[in-house]
Amino acid sequence: MSLPRVLVTSNATPTPGIDLLQAKCNVTIIPAIVSTREQVLQALPGHDAVFLASHHVVNNEFLDIAGPNLKVVSTMSAGYDHLDVPEIKKRGIKVGHTPMVLSAAVAEMAVLLMLSAARRVHEGRTKLDQGETRSGPQWLLGQDLRGSTVGIFGLGNIGQAVVKRLTGFEVGRFIYTGHSRKKAGDELGATFVSLDELLQQSDFLVISAPLTNETKGFFNDSVFDKMKKTSIFVNISRGQIVNTDSLVRALRDKIFAAGLDVTDPEPLPPDHELLKLPNAVIVPHLGSATIKTRNDMSTIAAQNILNGLEGKPLIYPL
Repeated sequence: MSLPRVLVTSNATPTPGIDLLQAKCNVTIIPAIVSTREQVLQALPGHDAVFLASHHVVNNEFLDIAGPNLKVVSTMSAGYDHLDVPEIKKRGIKVGHTPMVLSAAVAEMAVLLMLSAARRVHEGRTKLDQGETRSGPQWLLGQDLRGSTVGIFGLGNIGQAVVKRLTGFEVGRFIYTGHSRKKAGDELGATFVSLDELLQQSDFLVISAPLTNETKGFFNDSVFDKMKKTSIFVNISRGQIVNTDSLVRALRDKIFAAGLDVTDPEPLPPDHELLKLPNAVIVPHLGSATIKTRNDMSTIAAQNILNGLEGKPLIYPL
């Protein structure tokens, strides 16, 4: 009996997942760190499973080209806005992702961005580079995390992990909004509030909600208008949740600062307005980029595939 064929979309995929697959499958690895859609579609036909190392869009075109052999799609990510999940399932294909395992690393990034934006780290470094530092009790003053109100927009696994990591910072209170009050919120001592209350009361606002039709472009002028002038906006979810032009305007004259792991577009072109703003701390989507986290994500994405091919439940099905 021939081994099942698995396509891995990048030769930069961490080895633990590859090793797992190669023990039981015939593995094809696309020889590119970041493969193009054309490369993936060309290699796709005849494979029983696909390991998505980055956010390749899986839609009708992708599935038609894959053909009837395709049984499992597994993405090495928690987010799945690049997958047409209803269409994949309609065709009887199992689909999985890698949540939970990256929550700690992404939450650490949120804390890093909160502190960096609040304490004007990017602006201070720019002043150093330009030889413009000066001393004095009023120079480059930032905002305190201690005693502040931290708002969470999307109290899922990552939002909860952020709250847990901030408990040692003597935060005044945690608030969150969403479709309904959550048991996890109660357990963490976070208060469920309306969206308007979240915007008006938050000193720090952390965005950790998934990208959906409901959240796409949600943070626009009218939303930023409701925030405090002293507030710090942090996005660790998806760039498209935020209207970038609105964020630029808000950073110029409405809010104190922003810390961004994600942007729209992504990556930002080097001459983009956001990159010129002193009160924007921006990193290039590094939330889950630690050695341990990426190894764990690779392992789980691979195990999803093996389970699916063996007729077992996926570890994290969609």
